[in-house]
Amino acid sequence: MTNNIQLPWQQEAVIRHSLRILRSFEYWTGRSLLDVNGSVQEIAQALFAAPFALVSHGTESDPIFNYGNQRALELWELSWQDFTKMPSRKTAEEVVQEERNRLLAETTTKGFSNYSGIRISSTGKRFDIKDGILWNLLDENDDYCGQAAVFSNYELVL
Repeated sequence: MTNNIQLPWQQEAVIRHSLRILRSFEYWTGRSLLDVNGSVQEIAQALFAAPFALVSHGTESDPIFNYGNQRALELWELSWQDFTKMPSRKTAEEVVQEERNRLLAETTTKGFSNYSGIRISSTGKRFDIKDGILWNLLDENDDYCGQAAVFSNYELVL
């Protein structure tokens, strides 16, 4: 029997979404998120294995994560399957939800924002993000289709 389970970055929908993340980041910031060449699958694999944490959510009324690279999955201590079922609001403690909501709204209006803040893993570990970037995702027709965030600078909070 063959194993037909694909890693996230091997799935066609994730490959398309990875390219959308990269293109949208460059559109809003004028910079490349990742310096990589190759096939679309190689690009998606490089983004999934990148040394920074990268997440995105959709446009639901209570947005659900639709992407988390390997670093993000490790940080939030979740599998791809569990992460991509979780509302993104669950990464912030209740006391910082108002600031998180303000940041999401600001980004929707401006296109991208810099951010910092405390987030929480699935097991309750807290970490303080520094110098993160949040940006709007645009689909292939340049229509808004969610938001993504990236960061590499964080500290565990005891």
